[in-house]
Amino acid sequence: MTTALTVPAPARPAVAGETVLRRVLLVDAVVTGANGVAYLAGATVLDGVLGVSAGALRPIGAFLLAFAGVVAVVATRCPIPGAAVRELMAANALWVVASLAVAATGALDANGVGTAWIVLQAVTVAGFAALPPWALARP
Repeated sequence: MTTALTVPAPARPAVAGETVLRRVLLVDAVVTGANGVAYLAGATVLDGVLGVSAGALRPIGAFLLAFAGVVAVVATRCPIPGAAVRELMAANALWVVASLAVAATGALDANGVGTAWIVLQAVTVAGFAALPPWALARP
């Protein structure tokens, strides 16, 4: 009597672009999450530094933490769902537009440092919105 031994097929090797995309998404999640924690935990300190009230910083921080969680979940899927990446890119683009509008209109009463921070954050998020197509184009 012979017994067949079955060996499971090896996991699908990650495509180079998908590996880079996963790293981009994970960095986005870490940076966004750190920002969220800072806004939540340090709202009373940051309100004086940025000129944005602690009452505004806390819900922004909570949103950023939730968004970071979503980005992290998408980054850990195998394969990474393309539709989710497109939605994250759109959300990041929307954040950039909203941030620049807030900086231009003074909607959060940010001081000079706060306005510069809002613009710097918008530039960073614009990078996160632009990087996924670049990552997927990697050989």
